Amino acid sequence: MCTGGCAKCLGSTLIPLAVLCTLANILLFFPGGKVVEDRTYITDEVWCFGGLLGSGVLMIFPALVFLGLQNNDCCGCCGNRSCGKRFAMFSSIIFAAIGVLGAGYCFILSAVALNKGPKCKTGENWSYPFKAGDYLADHTLWERCTSPDNIVPWHLTLFSLLLVMSGIQAVLCGIQVVNGLFGTICGDCKCCGCCGVSS
Repeated sequence: MCTGGCAKCLGSTLIPLAVLCTLANILLFFPGGKVVEDRTYITDEVWCFGGLLGSGVLMIFPALVFLGLQNNDCCGCCGNRSCGKRFAMFSSIIFAAIGVLGAGYCFILSAVALNKGPKCKTGENWSYPFKAGDYLADHTLWERCTSPDNIVPWHLTLFSLLLVMSGIQAVLCGIQVVNGLFGTICGDCKCCGCCGVSS
């Protein structure tokens, strides 16, 4: 397996996931698909920008680095044909770690938001009517939210998507950490062979 090709595959997978996470976070600013009068009516975790920053913008950097690894000029560095590629693979480990942190941030926020439930109107007040995820198993509790319409399935669907996609991102970045270690030690098979042996 070529480490550069593997990194490119991971990068091309991370890009659409980052875009989807960004869109999901933006949609959460419109509870139930509607514009709310007061921003305090929006669930607190939405304002932490887990999908927008953690799994969105922050994920673009490692994705672009991974995409560029296969095209890096790895030959002719310090007289060693493979040290340029190895340094690039080593740097990808740092970006992969940043990706894991961003995805982890989004994952934790999404888990907290799912457990806490949405902020909605109950009677005359806006509050969090659910406790410790009790609404997840008992759909009859959803009736506590009188406004916005369909706020519970909206909240549940979008934060579940963020949870799953950020989890996938964390796994992909974790794979690149391992892939980057192999690339640092052995180089890339497409350019200079494995473990310094020319192809």
